[in-house]
Amino acid sequence: MAKEAKSKKMTSGLSWEERFNLIKRNTEEIIGEEELKELIKKGEKLKHYIGFEISNKPHIGHGLVCMAKVKDFQDAGVDCSIFLADWHSWINDKLGGNMETIQKIGVPYFKECIKAAFKCVGGDSEKLKFVLGSQLYHNNDLYWLTVIDISKNTSLSRMLRSITIAGRKEGETVDFAKLIYPPMQVADIFIQDINMAHAGMDQRKAQVIARDVADKLSFKIVCDAEGNQIKPCAVHGHLVLGLQKPTTWPVPKENLQDFRAEMKMSKSIPSSAVYMDDSPEEIKTKVNKAFCLEGEIDYNPILDWCKYIVFGIGKNPKLDIRRPEKFGGNKSYSSYEELEKDFAEKKLHPMDLKAAVAEKIIEILKPATEHLNQPKIKKLKEEMEKLIITR
Repeated sequence: MAKEAKSKKMTSGLSWEERFNLIKRNTEEIIGEEELKELIKKGEKLKHYIGFEISNKPHIGHGLVCMAKVKDFQDAGVDCSIFLADWHSWINDKLGGNMETIQKIGVPYFKECIKAAFKCVGGDSEKLKFVLGSQLYHNNDLYWLTVIDISKNTSLSRMLRSITIAGRKEGETVDFAKLIYPPMQVADIFIQDINMAHAGMDQRKAQVIARDVADKLSFKIVCDAEGNQIKPCAVHGHLVLGLQKPTTWPVPKENLQDFRAEMKMSKSIPSSAVYMDDSPEEIKTKVNKAFCLEGEIDYNPILDWCKYIVFGIGKNPKLDIRRPEKFGGNKSYSSYEELEKDFAEKKLHPMDLKAAVAEKIIEILKPATEHLNQPKIKKLKEEMEKLIITR
């Protein structure tokens, strides 16, 4: 069983190099980078997706960082979609593991937060395309055939290692449903004809499985002219650090990537994250308490936010420092490199940096605040907050 090869040619006013640079900027890696370049050079249509569990309210890592990349992708002529993973949320016991709650309260509020975030990064929220997991799976035999096909071509030990994509630790005792989570996530890629999957580095294992099993599947979904399953490229974005103190100090040099993934901003750790609907007072309080050692640039959540949010969003970003003359007076930074240099040399105190970052985040989130203050959305927020389960 196979879908016929599709013509996916597209045109764009940008050169292929300009399109590729938009796609790549502020990312950690692209798996299949040369393949992606070839697709762009040939004018092939790039079909993207990023998936979100519906667990708690989205934070600015999901909202600002991820959606800034979606804006870049759209500007590069990519067909983008936001996957609202209600089944994955149910499997992973989010919002009490109640599917009705996830679908009737979690999904609509999460969707509005993502639309609000897209406005913050200069996007047109009317151009966002949302796909709901349960709608994609309903009466879709090919989807479930693909889940089994992927499972037949992946070992149990690999599935056990891959449950980390669901925020679970390798070796953790889990119910059997959670082992279905990885092949379902991989099937989501194939069934939507995705050739450019987008995620944080914590989801890397799912995209690697997708590429590894692509040419082994019996049920071909996205085929080239020769009838071969196309391997999806994968664009992995940066996971912004949570504000909390690291569990180990100094941070380990070995497996630093895994450690940073553990210390990422988390929806389920309120003190680590600024949510898309936080008030200015909440933002100032959280940022003021953040881990930010004087002169420390190798592991510093506030500097991380500066690099990927303050200077990673918008065309002419800057950060204004307000302080008395005796402490150096006011100063504006127009580049992250200049800011990092001053902080490393202790010319910029952590408290002055925190105050400036808090004000900047509040400024960036103004469009979201306006959007989420609409009466119907505020009611959803109130219902959502009653359901939130924190660690």
